[in-house]
Amino acid sequence: MAIKGKVWKYGDDVNTDVIFPGKYTYTIKERADMAKVACEDLDPEFNKNAQPGEIIVGGKNWGCGSSREQAVTCLKERGIAAIIAKSFARIYYRNCLNEGLPIIVCPDAVGAINAGEDAEIDFDAGTITTARGEKFSFPPYPEFVQGLIRDGGLIPHVKKELGLS
Repeated sequence: MAIKGKVWKYGDDVNTDVIFPGKYTYTIKERADMAKVACEDLDPEFNKNAQPGEIIVGGKNWGCGSSREQAVTCLKERGIAAIIAKSFARIYYRNCLNEGLPIIVCPDAVGAINAGEDAEIDFDAGTITTARGEKFSFPPYPEFVQGLIRDGGLIPHVKKELGLS
């Protein structure tokens, strides 16, 4: 699997409260509505302009803060194709896998990728290529994780594996 998309770039310690604003935690229940407020408090331009297939690049500790799943769901529903970061908060990382949202830890690539440019991710080869042709490697996902992403997350993957879908 490979994707190519425009990059939205952010810094270190971006927390779940600005990815999915806490003020909506108990009022927005529908996934499509979550997408409408994604990153509203982090970047109003993202909230207005992010398109399906685009990529987020973050610094260290992306997704720190509360364990709210909406901070992943809103990006997945918005159509974000992947997140590349220097590091992820542990629970956020797991929530991404549960939702089937590809995430990559690759600090060197983060420093080389510029906001607004395209980046290409080849998950099978384990490479990230910048708009200037620079290549960075990351460990390809194990087959089980590939299945989670391919099937759209943990629940659809388990249903498929059990023959329930």
